[in-house]
Formats: sequence, C-alpha cells, structure tokens
Amino acid sequence: MEQADSKRPEPAERAGRLPAGVSFAARLAFDNIWHSFSRTAETLRGVSLTAEPGEVLCLLGPSGSGKTTLLRIAAGIETQTRGRILLNDREISGPNVFVPPEKRSIGLVFQDFALFPHLSILDNVRFGLTALSPADARREALAAIARVGLTHHAHSFPHILSGGEQQRVALARALAPRPAVLLLDEPFSGLDSRLKDTVRAETLAILRQSRATAIVVTHDAEEAMRMGDRIALLKDGRLVQVGPAETLFQNPADLFVAGFFSELNLFDATARDGWVETPLGKFPAPSFAGIAPVTVAIRLEGIEAQEKNGETEARVISRRFLGEAEALELAVPGADEPVRARIRRGVLPPGLRDIWLTVRKSDVLVFERQAENA
Repeated sequence: MEQADSKRPEPAERAGRLPAGVSFAARLAFDNIWHSFSRTAETLRGVSLTAEPGEVLCLLGPSGSGKTTLLRIAAGIETQTRGRILLNDREISGPNVFVPPEKRSIGLVFQDFALFPHLSILDNVRFGLTALSPADARREALAAIARVGLTHHAHSFPHILSGGEQQRVALARALAPRPAVLLLDEPFSGLDSRLKDTVRAETLAILRQSRATAIVVTHDAEEAMRMGDRIALLKDGRLVQVGPAETLFQNPADLFVAGFFSELNLFDATARDGWVETPLGKFPAPSFAGIAPVTVAIRLEGIEAQEKNGETEARVISRRFLGEAEALELAVPGADEPVRARIRRGVLPPGLRDIWLTVRKSDVLVFERQAENA
C-alpha cells in the first residue's frame, strides 16, 4: 500500500487547504454478486470482492465488464439479482435486506459530476447534509469546500468552473457527510491529459487524508496503478484477477490480464520440456514440463534495439518519434507479422535500417494457448 511521507506535505496542504475531515473507514464486501438486466444479458457473474478499511481499490476493465454496475449496486442505485453486500460484516443488501442509499454511509462521485447548475457551489456541497441544522450544514459545507481549495468559488455557479474544479466540487460534496465508503465512477475521464495527472494526485491526497475506504472505477490501467492499493480486473462480468499492481503486471493470470497492462507481440509456439522457441529467441517456460501449444507474449518495452551485437537480426519498417520514446515496426525472420518495439529516443542513429534485437526475459510471458482461445 502506498504510504504518505509524514515529513512532506500532501498536495492539498501545499495548496493551503484544510486537512480532510476524517471518516470512520469501513470494510465493504461483495458476496457472490450476480446481476442481469434480462434473462439473457448477465452483467455480473458471481463477483466476490472486499474493499478493506481505508483502502483505495480500483475496479478496472473494458467497457461492458460490469464495473459501474457493481458500483451502483454498492450505492443502492441498482439491486443485484443474487448475492449480498456487507458493510463491516452487516448485510445492507441481500435476499431479505435492502438499506436505502441515503442510510448506507456510502458516498458516490458520478462520471459527469452531476452538479446542480442552478445551485451555487456552497449549495451543491451542502445539498446532502439534511440531517444537520442549516447552520451546521453551512459550516460543514464550507469546510469541505476549503479542503479542496475552492473557498473563493463558494458562491459561484458550476458553469464558470473548469472541469478539474467541478471534479473537486463533486468530491467535496461526497466527502462532506464523512462517508465510511466513497465510490468514484471514472472521475477523471472528462479531463484533458495534462490536467488529469494533477487532479488525480490531488484527489488521492484528499482520499488519504479523509481515510475513507474508496472504490474507483476506471478503464485505464495506468490510472489504476497510480491510484490503487489493489486492483480488481473484470471481464464480461467476472472477476479475473485481484491484487497489487505489481502482481497483476508481473504475474498476470492469463493473456487478457497481460494485455490490459502492456502492449504485446504474440506468437503461437510449442513448449517442449520447459522451453519455447520464437522468432525472437528461445525462452524458459517452466510451467510446461512436456509438449503443449502455447501463446508467447513479449512486451514492446522488453525488446531492446542495438546497432550491433544483439541476438536477433531485424529490419526497420517504420519508426515513429513519440517524445521520450520511439515506436518501431520491424521485420524479423520467421515472424508472420511485423514485430513492434518501444525504445528510448536516441538509442538508434537516424536512418538506420538493419539492427539487432535483445529481449529481456522478464518481459516474456507464456500462456496455454487452448485456455486463452476457449
């Protein structure tokens, strides 16, 4: 789990913001959750997953994998077909129990922020503080606005704010009641790439300070790695693999997981006695003791290019400058398709056609072919 440096202020503190109000973090558990909109369209299939107290858990997967549906079930907006939702081991949604959304102590930040355009920022943030007196609600709302650095916009309306500022208002509104669990549905998808990194870092700092358990939905693997203490990867409504980012990257459960975290070159091959041969070389395959059809996946970044003294000859088909890196398409003897590589800029002299390649063994993954194509 990422630890904050106690000697170094968080981004929110450096910006002169108040520390976030502390929540009583809770454990949120999904127990064998099934969901369908019709008899033939199952959106979730037996998902069991637990977000631990104070943890930032990222739900990752392609569109249609069931991420947002799982979030909406936790919030009480959708109801599962089967299974249970438990908050600190207390069932809040199941066959005989349904706690309404407003009584779950679960906050939700929508993808489009869902701010009321006719209300000021102050009124947006205090909208859900109905259990407090008007004076207390105003005080808590102003404190929440200060925590996200927008005191000067307390009486402004949403339309004059930037996308990043609107996102911070939505976060302040969700945190103002000090929920035990906070759910964020692709909260950065509407921001441009330059702004996204800053807002994401600010949001993570506020989540750490608030200590609320957080579940963040995203389809971006890098974003999940940047934010999550753990990542839960879904595909077609099923949980494929869950764990820290390093585990999913270095030890993916299957080719789908590997491909979600890296661009890959794929080769069909046959493993023999723990080894497999490809056009890029011979590699260990210790999981395959006999003879088996396999798919060999080689990460683009795992291919190193040299002017000479490599292991495999190649010819440059195309070369694209990407700033800090260059993207290569290469013709390699024995490969039916061009091999792709991503190398540091300046490694190869301009105009060079014939080069040599070396592959890092740690960037070679071998999977049973039949299992992947099933």
